[in-house]
Amino acid sequence: MTKDEFSDEYYMKEAIKEAKKAEVLAEVPIGAIIVMDGRIISRAHNLRENKQSAVAHAELLAIEQACKETGSWRLTNATLYVTLEPCAMCSGAIILARVDRVVYGAADPKGGCAGTFMNLLQDERFNHQSEVTSGVLEAECGQLLSDFFRQLREKRKLAKKQNLQ
Repeated sequence: MTKDEFSDEYYMKEAIKEAKKAEVLAEVPIGAIIVMDGRIISRAHNLRENKQSAVAHAELLAIEQACKETGSWRLTNATLYVTLEPCAMCSGAIILARVDRVVYGAADPKGGCAGTFMNLLQDERFNHQSEVTSGVLEAECGQLLSDFFRQLREKRKLAKKQNLQ
């Protein structure tokens, strides 16, 4: 398989690897990669807790790294793969960076701004729109998040129980 023949599923598996890195750090397991000309030019995962930064989302970190890699803030001809549908902040950065295509795994009904809650990425009032492909390896991406939050609730419940004793 040549670099041009890799599928959306292949690249989403790479984003999932990033999400698993976040999970190891007790971060919400969201991962992102950016691909240009069939080559991964950046990788990132959520670091909000570790950095104590509201803007340390996987997508923003991947965009920042890709801009450094390319030497430009314009990421035309790039595809961003992310395990969870981008939020409003990340969608804004995607538009401003001129990312041509966004592929995401799990939908985010409470904050997804690539078509679920709202669709900033394809709003024609902006000077740039991104093509959006949703649901790539959706079950696997969603399961990572479900498992993480289930374990978090169990830990909190156990801690509360221990504090009552």
